[in-house]
Amino acid sequence: MDTDLLRAFVTVAECEGFSAAGKVLHRTQSAISLQIKRLEEQMGNPLFERTSRSVLLTASGERLLPYARHMLKLESEAREALGESRRGELIRFGTSEEQAATYLPDLLPRHAERFPETRLDITCDISAALVERFQEGLLDVVLSIRHAPTPSGHLLGWEPMVWVVAEHCDVLAWETLPLALNPEGCIFRAHALSALGRAAKRWELHYVSPSPTGINLAVQAGLAATIKTPRSVPKGCRIVGEAEGLPPLDQVEVELHRRSDAPSEALEAFCRELQRLVCGHDGVAAPQPQSTA
Repeated sequence: MDTDLLRAFVTVAECEGFSAAGKVLHRTQSAISLQIKRLEEQMGNPLFERTSRSVLLTASGERLLPYARHMLKLESEAREALGESRRGELIRFGTSEEQAATYLPDLLPRHAERFPETRLDITCDISAALVERFQEGLLDVVLSIRHAPTPSGHLLGWEPMVWVVAEHCDVLAWETLPLALNPEGCIFRAHALSALGRAAKRWELHYVSPSPTGINLAVQAGLAATIKTPRSVPKGCRIVGEAEGLPPLDQVEVELHRRSDAPSEALEAFCRELQRLVCGHDGVAAPQPQSTA
């Protein structure tokens, strides 16, 4: 059971409100509400009765409360016993595997040199799942590809999408284009299928994987085409386009979500360095400043 969810539950119960609990935990009211909703889904029962004036525990909530407090106490004792209470700040960072492979080799050693006590908890997933976890208060920083505008998303720039096949692959020999794509919910998949639909290009989905490795192996073997950004073209592959019968693709927006409450020096520095690396990358076009005239 996620102790972050239990901590939100206990704090709401003790503060008798979501807004007050958010101030204690340095989270927005909506983030606290999402955490409680997730815990209620896991428990299979409502934990609070909400009215316009009060937030009260249900019978299920009252039964859960002492267990939640006990589990949080055990967690605290375990951390103290292992010496974790003396360790540095924890930054919970979410990004895609391919963005991690591009930016973390430079980011991690630079940040560790300046803040050697800082701990990083890195989660790799598709952007939609990462943004959802951020909104639930489970991540502090997320580098993602924008699916839809959100209040927390800060636009860093745009990246082109490209078709990718194996170097030895003859695209024109495919009467029906075999595809290797991420599962539903990935914006790259949505763009690929939309572009093929507009061009009335025949296609078949042969390989589906949430992992870039699963996609790359099929493409490198010459068994399928996929869609990526130029920074993520795997070894032994090449970019193809309209000259070989594939439709043009749009750009995707790169955005940064960061916790705005009680930012620390380490968190601020981590976000600044990450933004510098992303905006300085050859494949990313930075937003143009708006005219003040």
